[in-house]
This record gives sequence, structure tokens and C-alpha cells, in this order.
Amino acid sequence: MMFGQLSHELEVNVLASEAWEIYGTLGISKLLVEDGSAFEKIEVLEGDGGNGTILKKKFMPGSHGFTVHKEKFTKLDNEKRMKELEVIGEGYLDLGFTLFRVRFEIIEKDNDSCIIKSTIEYDVKEVAVANTSYANTDLVAKIAKVTKNYLIKNKATENAA
Repeated sequence: MMFGQLSHELEVNVLASEAWEIYGTLGISKLLVEDGSAFEKIEVLEGDGGNGTILKKKFMPGSHGFTVHKEKFTKLDNEKRMKELEVIGEGYLDLGFTLFRVRFEIIEKDNDSCIIKSTIEYDVKEVAVANTSYANTDLVAKIAKVTKNYLIKNKATENAA
């Protein structure tokens, strides 16, 4: 087995609570499908966005080495503004990963800005070490950027009103 960990951080000039309103709910799924840059479809198979929620995500063609995976929310802490999910079917698991976990944290920086921190942890079978290149921060960086753009746009709209 080979273990790896990667992380990505993006600063956003909005309140941490505003960013968490998106990340801490299923609202982020809707936002990502509407954006169309990463996911073609996200289907809730079980749950309401809390612990135990299972999603089936269909990626945009050619964006990954696979088209679909299932993931489960394993931790959701509104107080710490942290959500953790694990791939439980298809996708990374078909590529030889035995664990693929993503943790999103919204970290308050000051009164009007926060950091979206995304951490990926994975285990991959020795025979599939060549597939570790699929474990990268491209997708979590894209998710953070889409969220940032949405939050900044909404903030500008509110300020103009």
C-alpha cells in the first residue's frame, strides 16, 4: 500500500459562515452541476446532506480516468465547519485506490475573509501505484474556485441592492 496526502487552500473575501452555507449543505452539489465545469450530474442516493449521505457523481466527459463514483459523507461538523467524504464505489476504487477521502474545511481568517482548505488522503495498492497521478488537487481547486466566484458574485449583488 502507498499512502498519500495533498492539500489546496484558497482565500475568499466573504465570511466563513457564508462559505460554509455552501460547503456544509447539498447546495454545493447544485452549484457545481450548474457551473458545468466538473460534474454533469450529482444524484443524492441516500440522506439529506448530513452524515451518511451518499451521492453518485457523474463527471464531465474526459475530465477524469473514470466517469462516475459514489461517495459518502463520513463527518460533518458545523461548529468546526468541516466536512469529510469518502469514495465508496466505482471511480478511484476501480483504479486501485483502497481509500480516497476528501476533507473540506472553512477556516475563518478575519472578520470578512476565510480560507477554503481541501485535503485529500488516499491509499493505493502497490500494483496500482502508477494511478496515483489521478490523486491531485485539480478537482478540489476547481470546486473552491467555482464556490469563490459564486460567493463574490452574490456579495456584489447584495452590496448593489
